[in-house]
Amino acid sequence: MRASRPMSIAASAALLLALVGCSQSAGSDGTAPSGSSTAGAAAFPVTIEHAFGETTIPEQPERVATVAWSNGEVPLALGVVPVGMAKANYGDEDKDGVLPWVQDRLDELGAKTPVLFDETDSIDFEAVADTKPDVILAAYSGLSKSDYETLSKIAPTVAYPGVPWGATLDEMIEMNSTAIGKKAEGEALIASLDEQVAEGVAAHPDLEGKSVMWAYFDPSDLSSVGFYTTHDTRPLFMQELGMTTPKVVSDATAKTDEFYTTVSAEDVDALADVDVIVTYGDAKLLQQLQADPLIGKIPAIKNGSVALLANDSSLAGAANPSPLSLPWSLDQYLALLDTAASKVG
Repeated sequence: MRASRPMSIAASAALLLALVGCSQSAGSDGTAPSGSSTAGAAAFPVTIEHAFGETTIPEQPERVATVAWSNGEVPLALGVVPVGMAKANYGDEDKDGVLPWVQDRLDELGAKTPVLFDETDSIDFEAVADTKPDVILAAYSGLSKSDYETLSKIAPTVAYPGVPWGATLDEMIEMNSTAIGKKAEGEALIASLDEQVAEGVAAHPDLEGKSVMWAYFDPSDLSSVGFYTTHDTRPLFMQELGMTTPKVVSDATAKTDEFYTTVSAEDVDALADVDVIVTYGDAKLLQQLQADPLIGKIPAIKNGSVALLANDSSLAGAANPSPLSLPWSLDQYLALLDTAASKVG
């Protein structure tokens, strides 16, 4: 029996508000509502530990800025509109700098688009400072120590917990929600997302136990196979779907703090236990891979058990699960994985 469709962002937000008994919403001017969450305000000052030490936030922030991928989705999911957030630089099909699930949430809140920080080359520190934030959220990021120190001169900054780009979805929600005085609401959000994933997985039992590699192929150079380690949220999410991590990925993860590495095409035998490959690309790429004398020998490639995410599509942008993208993309993503898993030899 097919599980019910995962809740929309609006329904998720409604459930979240019911769970925590909160009826406040953000103001359309990009600030937190005055007097929101008395219990949250009472928790301050709050100190959050991260890779660069710890950050103390003296009082509940009213002006929240976020940098790096998807951090802005945490306050938005909890009813707080950031004064500024990173401009979308991938998966933004209409090129307005806002991903579709973020725009849906802004519309639900009746809010204007926050200031968008262009991070194409690096963080625009001046633009961040111009928003006059009380806190800067970056729990999911790859901040350098220098970046962190510069941002901290602007406002208390929450960096990632361990390795760059290594924060899980739960960690990002926990750290960012605590920083804005909405820890309980963050916990409820995690529970809501977990429920949606469980419902989705129940509808796709064939994924259970299949080994999966999140890979990257450069069509102009197939001398190596790139792949993401489990320091990255993409393969970590596969584990939540009941899929397993192949040995080549587990071994690489144990040897590095990096979220991405490569294996030579001469050593593709190491990928013999990979059932499913997820990658960015299209049918033309798969044909090229299958025709390659080395990469074409990988069982998952030979069988066509490859889930292809069109480059720069919104679905590809949702591959790193985030509070708002997960409900938006889950059905489509699971269907794509299920089709690939059905071709396992």
